[in-house]
Amino acid sequence: MAVLNIRVDDRVRDQLRELADDEGVTLSEFVRDRLMEAVVPVFEAEEEHGDQAAPDSMRLADRQVLSMLHRILARVLPEDANDDDGDHEYQLMRARILEEGFTGEYWYEVAGFRTELSKRDCRRVIDILQMFRILTYSVSHLEKEGTPVDEDLARVLEFQGFDFNDSLEGHMDDYVKFQMRDGDRWTELQPQIERTDGGNSHFPMLETYMRMLAEYRRIMDSRDRGSLGRHDYLLSAEELQQIRDARIHPSRRHESQD
Repeated sequence: MAVLNIRVDDRVRDQLRELADDEGVTLSEFVRDRLMEAVVPVFEAEEEHGDQAAPDSMRLADRQVLSMLHRILARVLPEDANDDDGDHEYQLMRARILEEGFTGEYWYEVAGFRTELSKRDCRRVIDILQMFRILTYSVSHLEKEGTPVDEDLARVLEFQGFDFNDSLEGHMDDYVKFQMRDGDRWTELQPQIERTDGGNSHFPMLETYMRMLAEYRRIMDSRDRGSLGRHDYLLSAEELQQIRDARIHPSRRHESQD
């Protein structure tokens, strides 16, 4: 067993000894038990992907407001209420948790909430969708011009969704669905999502998309923004191939060339 030496003020040592005497144990046993209590939980609920962790504490003002809302809801719920808001007694229970300060039960207040999808990650989703929109338009334009790209190239340049088994990518997929909720936005990408099991890639895709996006940005940055016309945002077959090549991790690109 390891030995842990700590220095405390004489006053603290005397107080600890008094507490140990009250419990009928030695000072060493008392301190060891308190350390075990701090680092070895008896029960720890598993946190599911995306679940928002319950706060360790709340401001008194927040507790008062939330408690009042629960009590108001308890009064206005129908007598036979039994949906997501629960019934009269359920709302009063949640009010009591807040009023009594039962921090171990604060999870009731965040149940169903997810951790935030950061502004950066929201922006990434929009950038990825916009890139695939331009890729789709470019492939279609080349076909109309009589110079269609290879079918394999066109296929790998379609949006393949996100991995539902990854917490971040799954959250990003929910944001994609939110963006497409009315059916009027990103319409050119919706058939691609339908072809990929409803947007489930079954494989992590974010890193791949970020490499493609980096190459796409390099291509667009090389153009004269002041003179871009309606078709100047479209990509050539060579540029499409460059973005396709960016899908492959740099450490494996020599393998694909063999």
